[in-house]
Amino acid sequence: MKRTLNTIFISIITLITLSSCNTAIGLGRDMRVLGTEMEKKAEEKTGGYTSDDQSGAPPIY
Repeated sequence: MKRTLNTIFISIITLITLSSCNTAIGLGRDMRVLGTEMEKKAEEKTGGYTSDDQSGAPPIY
């Protein structure tokens, strides 16, 4: 009986661990998409100026 409970417990922990890996990957992808969209909106608002530009313009905060 004790061996069966240990096997069930280990199986549950394994499933939770594997599902959380997929969740973390999905979260990373969502954050990447969010960052890309934020960059697009910032470029729209600033007229395409980024801090990497060497145009001599002051930075926009």
